Amino acid sequence: MLEQFFKLKEHDTSVRTELLAGLTTFLTMSYIVFVNPDILSSTGMDKGSVFVATCLAAALGSIIMALLANWPIGMAPGMGLNAFFAFTVVAQMGYSWQQALGAVFISGVVFVILTVTGVREWLVAGIPSSLRSAIAAGIGLFLGIIALGSAGIVVANPATKVGLGDLTHATTLFAILGFFIITALAALKVRGAILIGILAITVLSIVTGHTQFQGVFSAPPSLAPTFFQLDILGALNTGFFHVILVFVLVEVFDATGTMIGVATRAGLIRPGNPGRLGRALLSDSCAIVAGSMLGTSSTTAYIESASGVQAGGRTGLTALTIAVLFLLALFLSPLAAIVPPYATAPALLYVACLMLRELVDVQWDDVTESVPAAIAAIAMPLTYSIANGLAFGFISYVTIKALSGRFRDIHPATLLVAMLFVIKYALFPG
Repeated sequence: MLEQFFKLKEHDTSVRTELLAGLTTFLTMSYIVFVNPDILSSTGMDKGSVFVATCLAAALGSIIMALLANWPIGMAPGMGLNAFFAFTVVAQMGYSWQQALGAVFISGVVFVILTVTGVREWLVAGIPSSLRSAIAAGIGLFLGIIALGSAGIVVANPATKVGLGDLTHATTLFAILGFFIITALAALKVRGAILIGILAITVLSIVTGHTQFQGVFSAPPSLAPTFFQLDILGALNTGFFHVILVFVLVEVFDATGTMIGVATRAGLIRPGNPGRLGRALLSDSCAIVAGSMLGTSSTTAYIESASGVQAGGRTGLTALTIAVLFLLALFLSPLAAIVPPYATAPALLYVACLMLRELVDVQWDDVTESVPAAIAAIAMPLTYSIANGLAFGFISYVTIKALSGRFRDIHPATLLVAMLFVIKYALFPG
């Protein structure tokens, strides 16, 4: 049955290889079941419910990917967008988490429409590569400042805006140790390095009395506090226009780039033959809508899926294995509940460091490309907003190109997005 459905022989793989690949990918991306509840619970969302929503959204998204696209790509709530959800939309802009979930739902519906109509490919093709790379790096910087703040390494300072925290504090030292553990294990190519680092610091916190042990296994918490709690009408408030725009744009760049990269490495996409990319993109879009109903921020394809491809994964059986493992993770709720912020901060910081490598793809020898890219990346952490970084990047790109006499370099998609952000600032400057 597995052979017939997933076409294992056609992809030169086996059940054993696919199962091993699924386990490999799960170990590299399972840190999200600890990090996502920690981030989203800062909005007032029930941490246990977010944990369940995270596991279910990851499982459901991976199942859709397995059955609809037959690709070895794992899905889960995305890093970066969860931070935008919690720290910008809710904490900074003052909207409720229910409205933020409504915005995620609407962005998912828009995403489905863009995918089905082919507009998604037009958008991706039209956005300058330098700007796309800078957006990824800027999100990394945004995650980095959040991580350093959670670790107590960076603190507020009235004179210099930010300053150095107390590096002798125990929990700050724990966070620093966790970062070194994760990085060293990753350098040694240990599978699940991020997960091991989080668990190691959590255990250390328990042993030293900073955290109280409450067990490892139990029945999953109730999903009721977040299930179908999205406020769609509230999200349709005009002030939410640019929030939805940011969700859509980041989802477009992040998920599309990830899927093309992983699928190309697996030999599922070849020049002139996109394979099942259309189905994979639709799977991703549907997963966002489903995740918002469960009670989590945008679900997306994970670049960690490349580790499973490296282990031989070539079909949806890999993704199905990932889904099953996320369902089993539902029974780890006591462990997820006691993971402290300074244990997840090293994971955020490590992911941030990885995202900064995107800067090498910026065309630094052309200032009309590199300057807007740099502005986008710098603005995200310094304004504490992915939305502002995107807006500044697109607007400056169009303006600089036009003033330098290179208006023909501006793709209609880029011009459209820039104009939408200008309208947003004209109507809602705050």
